[in-house]
Amino acid sequence: MVIAIAADHAGFRLKVLILEFLKTLGHDMVDLGTQSEEPVDYPDYARALAQEILSGSAERGILICGSGVGACAAANKFPGIRAAICHDTFSAHQGVEDDDLNVLCLGARVIGPELAKEIIRVWLAAVFSGQKGIAEDWPRLIK
Repeated sequence: MVIAIAADHAGFRLKVLILEFLKTLGHDMVDLGTQSEEPVDYPDYARALAQEILSGSAERGILICGSGVGACAAANKFPGIRAAICHDTFSAHQGVEDDDLNVLCLGARVIGPELAKEIIRVWLAAVFSGQKGIAEDWPRLIK
């Protein structure tokens, strides 16, 4: 699976650890930045990640900021992106299985690296059930 990953300055260190972790799982990654802890604006990275998924260049994305909240809000501005903050494994697999979640948002100041890895492992293993739900109904709901 091709996974796009992006973070703002608050999520940079966790992003580096996650990139290494994803390599061990055998996934291809697209690192969309940032490349340091210098202050940047998280919406720019949410946009880049959304465009990567919407273009078909990546199947899913991981977006990291300090809390996960700003990144999630910014990502969900793009039609076709279904992003959620998941700081537990249940939400991670349920979000994919029931809602076809394609962007996982994490708060680097909220969870540690080991929990982040476990959440990502579960999220990547989850498969959309195909049952009619929010993912299929989304175009009707936003009109």
